[in-house]
Amino acid sequence: MREGNNIDIVKSSGERVKFSIEKLRKSLSKTGANQKTIEDILAIIRSELYTGISTNEIYNRAFSLLRKKESHFASRYKLKKAIYELGPTGFPFEHLVSEIMSNSGYRTEVGITIQGKCLKHEIDVLAQKNKEVTLIECKFHGEQGLKCNVTVPLYINSRYNDIKASWGNKHKDNSILTKGWVVTNTRFTEDAIKYGNCCGLYLLSWDYPKNDGIKDRIDRLGLFPITVSTLMSSKEKHFLLERGIVLCKSLLKESFFLDHLGVSEQRKNRILNEMKSLCIM
Repeated sequence: MREGNNIDIVKSSGERVKFSIEKLRKSLSKTGANQKTIEDILAIIRSELYTGISTNEIYNRAFSLLRKKESHFASRYKLKKAIYELGPTGFPFEHLVSEIMSNSGYRTEVGITIQGKCLKHEIDVLAQKNKEVTLIECKFHGEQGLKCNVTVPLYINSRYNDIKASWGNKHKDNSILTKGWVVTNTRFTEDAIKYGNCCGLYLLSWDYPKNDGIKDRIDRLGLFPITVSTLMSSKEKHFLLERGIVLCKSLLKESFFLDHLGVSEQRKNRILNEMKSLCIM
């Protein structure tokens, strides 16, 4: 059976790359599916590969096969797509980032205004641990294939420096502004990363830094957004997002929102069991 590594596939950006069976195996292994399930799926997908197949087609096929096994396997696999579904405002994404920081030992605030030396700035997330404060700006994209280019960290760095210039005069709690972050749900261009590293901004994207990107942090902390659910409709997810329910663990705590949606008791239990499976660490 052919391995498929010589097959050209097309990414959402239009770029052509070689198909990697190992990359797909790694993605599938993160769902929690057992080795036999993973190898069975890989065998089916290998047999269906053709030159020019899109990464979206491969994803949809793998997702469908996983869903037939266990819905929460498929939910974990669709994490990247689920984050795109948090849009279009980007506000739920800011709350997701806040939760990631909060579960990493920070005290956080979302959507606050801070006076800089020259201007007032609305900050997406303010995170503090001990006396050290981090300003976080979130750049949300609702479409795949878009990258965060160098103009974003350039702009954020100027805002950070304006706030830092007056920080000591405005905050009497002896807190120290130590870092500026730029967080995106997609990827950064090479120039954006180069500039961020040069000026001291911390950049966090879907898979950057390596092994510590958004996907890695969500996996480690069990902070899956409700949009990963394979059991709820888009309308139901939007209803919950509009009421501030962004994470699966939040829905477990406030499951009465499912009653407001008119969900039957049987279906409610299935949805909550799916949420519990995703929150297990």
